[in-house]
Amino acid sequence: MSAVERVRAAYRRIAEVDRPEVWIALQPETQALAAAADVDARAAAGEDLPLAGTTLAVKDNVDVAGLPTTAGCPTYGVMPATRTAPAVQRLVDAGAVVLGKTNLDQFATGLVGTRSPYGAVRHATLPERVSGGSSSGSAVAVALGIADVGIGTDTAGSGRVPAAFHGIVGIKTTLGLVPTSGVVPACRSYDVVTTFTRDLDLGVLATRLMTGPDAADPTGRVWPPDVRLGLRPDPVVAVPRAADLAPLSPGWRAAFADAVDAVGRTGARVVEVDVSPMLEAARLLYDGAIVAERYAAVGEFLAHAHAAGDAGVDPVVAGIVLGGRDVTAAAYVQDREALDRARADALGTLAGADLLLLPTTTEHPTIAAVQADPVAINRRLGTYTNFVNLLDLAAVAVPAGEADGGPFGVTVLSRAFDDQLALDLAGRMLIVQGGAADDEPAPVAPLVDTGVEVAVFGAHLRGQPLNGQLDALGARFVRTVATSDAYRLAALATHPPKPGLVRAGPGEGASITGEAWLVSVAGLGRLLATLPAPMLLGPVELDDGTWVVGFGCALDAAAAGDDITVHASWPAYLRSGTPAAGPAVAVR
Repeated sequence: MSAVERVRAAYRRIAEVDRPEVWIALQPETQALAAAADVDARAAAGEDLPLAGTTLAVKDNVDVAGLPTTAGCPTYGVMPATRTAPAVQRLVDAGAVVLGKTNLDQFATGLVGTRSPYGAVRHATLPERVSGGSSSGSAVAVALGIADVGIGTDTAGSGRVPAAFHGIVGIKTTLGLVPTSGVVPACRSYDVVTTFTRDLDLGVLATRLMTGPDAADPTGRVWPPDVRLGLRPDPVVAVPRAADLAPLSPGWRAAFADAVDAVGRTGARVVEVDVSPMLEAARLLYDGAIVAERYAAVGEFLAHAHAAGDAGVDPVVAGIVLGGRDVTAAAYVQDREALDRARADALGTLAGADLLLLPTTTEHPTIAAVQADPVAINRRLGTYTNFVNLLDLAAVAVPAGEADGGPFGVTVLSRAFDDQLALDLAGRMLIVQGGAADDEPAPVAPLVDTGVEVAVFGAHLRGQPLNGQLDALGARFVRTVATSDAYRLAALATHPPKPGLVRAGPGEGASITGEAWLVSVAGLGRLLATLPAPMLLGPVELDDGTWVVGFGCALDAAAAGDDITVHASWPAYLRSGTPAAGPAVAVR
């Protein structure tokens, strides 16, 4: 579908569903079509536009040039933004077309989607229930098929709870990876710009395009040199004890048990851990001094507006934000210290586990129930989300079946910068839940855009005894490769047995089959530092004429070994059952 066709379809869908509360500011269709026509022209000219033909809904606390940013409060922002937030601009540059700005819990304060003078955002298919907040409009726009990508923000779960309620995907990266410049802050230290999509791969693509430092964001972070790039086939996944699941409704508890079973069917080993300290740390976001960050963000405006009787101010939001006005500096420092200890405790809880699986939230309430009890229900909905940013964890929320007559979702959590591991497990879960029987399902697209490709030809291949070294480094399988015909292969007298690859010269060897793995820069250094003689790492020519870092061996070791070049790969030689396939390798 061309960009123009997709935009036309989006506006037809907007008219069909008739959900005006989703939008605070909608682009005129003529402007969106003009932007789409420009995308189509750029694509026709050969420009690489990975998001061409996709539409974008942006939460209205994130700037889009030409549209006002209200943060859900009509009197807060009335002037059109002059610059699009970098996270959104990167998607526009990649071919996405912005449809408009979406409704939210005012000042991104809430998990329900009802705290807005622009109207409560109803659930996409269960209109008597809440849509989830604060990124309510963006999630509903995606769930209704209007937008392909919804932009949200997440401080306490706003990029995850709406995803769970709608059976869509919500990706919340490690703090600082996606710039927050051009975003009205909720709690500046813990805000993350997030994506909603109907499928995981599109969410990963959009999130990858958004990541990267921005000069206007001093809190930005980049992938560390030892970033883990792939999840091993048999990870250890932590899940809460039964006691920690007490807040769940009975239906959601049963659905979570099914999700845990699905994790086991991916090949993971499931272990129970005590997550109660994490749940307790969540209280610091609203019940402690951290709420002072919310006052620092918009408190002065709210204090004046509330005192003036501004009808556009949500009283529940005002009560929460203004509660941070009298927090002392000492109390704030003390709670930050408490969070430092809680982060260390969380890492201790996860010691020995690769990831943590949690229910995304506790229940799916009706709008009427929330209006009758707006604070207590909202607090329950954040049981498993409020602590995540406070403890510097990454998360991906994915659908996991149904419960209580609606969608049910879980969240895969990882340590900071282990985002890819969480995405990999989420992808495996979705495949298992879909009933796929593929022995080697297509992996999730990479989120991390760094690393070094390393070619392996022997004991580091999948299924071979040293492959675990790559898994331990968080390496990622990329593809099967083959060398040019300049290489010969020798069986070496090592333990464990392994081959040695040596370059003999163009046409003087054979094309040897191996595998390419993506390894972090620091991981490559560790691999080299622990490499035993006679093995080497160096440039290897592939059959397409490109060169990669690859495993080889010293020439004298290859000359002393048995020439097995005729087999063209180490696994083929092992399957042959022959001790050797010729004289020693001749090298020059």
